Amino acid sequence: MRLHRNLVFTVIDALDFIFNQGEYADKVVAKALKKDKRWGSSDRRFVAETIYDIVRWKRLYAEIADVKEPFSRDNFWRIFAVWAVLRGYKIPDWKQLEGTPTRRIKGRFEELSKIRKFRESIPDWMDETGAKELGEATWDKEIAAQNEQADVVLRVNTLKTNVKSLQNILAEQEIRTKTLKAYPDALILEERANVFLTDAFREGLFEVQDASSQRVAPLLDVQPGMRVVDACAGAGGKTLHLASLMQNKGQIIAMDLYESKMKQLKTRAKRNGAFNIEYRIIENNKVIKKLHDKADRVLIDAPCSGLGVLRRNPDTKWKLQPEFIDNIRKTQQDILQSYSRMVRPGGKLVYATCSVLPSENQEQIRTFLKSENGKNFQLEKDHKILASVSGFDGFYMALLQKKS
Repeated sequence: MRLHRNLVFTVIDALDFIFNQGEYADKVVAKALKKDKRWGSSDRRFVAETIYDIVRWKRLYAEIADVKEPFSRDNFWRIFAVWAVLRGYKIPDWKQLEGTPTRRIKGRFEELSKIRKFRESIPDWMDETGAKELGEATWDKEIAAQNEQADVVLRVNTLKTNVKSLQNILAEQEIRTKTLKAYPDALILEERANVFLTDAFREGLFEVQDASSQRVAPLLDVQPGMRVVDACAGAGGKTLHLASLMQNKGQIIAMDLYESKMKQLKTRAKRNGAFNIEYRIIENNKVIKKLHDKADRVLIDAPCSGLGVLRRNPDTKWKLQPEFIDNIRKTQQDILQSYSRMVRPGGKLVYATCSVLPSENQEQIRTFLKSENGKNFQLEKDHKILASVSGFDGFYMALLQKKS
């Protein structure tokens, strides 16, 4: 295998943006892929996958390379050299890669692979937290699964098409998919492809949404004609799923703190042909109070640590801080206490996170049910999804019903 100078330089530049300038990896990769229009699909794949690979294994590679943050440009080349050796590339005679100690790199890799925090390339505090909350054996499997490349899963937009039709449309563009048992609206790509460039995506026939995430909206048990509140809608992946399940009938009130998220949702809803959505910015508590006891269903897709989706967002490992998790637990309980008041007597609530930590999940539900407001609810069922068991994202979701 041969390395190409212009592609490698693009990777080095991208690492600088991510680690020294604090930019998000997905944004940096998207920008990097537009650098040279002459690049073919294999060139783009090399750039994207190499950037994500090095971001994912940063701690391990930096330890092997014996470099510390903040990284200089020379440090990035040393880290890249580690990646190239471990991936089996022949080291070219470039000035930046002179003196690459191939044997030492392989030896250090064998040595460090015996220590989980290096083997799985995670901060000390994250390793300690995961082991404490999940137990050593479960955490060992889960963090290993979070370092595997995630599958690309589509959710078929049933407002416009069905699973079989979309499969045929994509197959005509040589994008092969397979169905997933127990996930009625899901298709999984057999090989990675940029589905966002397809006419099918532009026409709103599907959204990219992991299989675990696709379990949240159905758990809410929505029916056409209901009033449903998506209280933490964000850019609206689950809002759009709810619109499909409701067949565009009834009312979905999509709420969020940020107007930018609502704009993204409006664009996506138009593409999806979802017309039963109203948009409300949570500027103050009055927005919530106006809906007290008025919603048939409320979805709280709560802000969380994201420790269930590290394989999709590997840079989260380096941006996340333990203080954030302490603060987010308080925020989660505050949101549960406040937003649950929108559920009418006899109505239902789903609390969901993309975290695998019990302190953000089961413990939040237990605390809520013991509270004065929570005494009005009962737990119907909950699902803890581990990536190491399901093969998909780590998630938690709980269905609660408000007593009549």
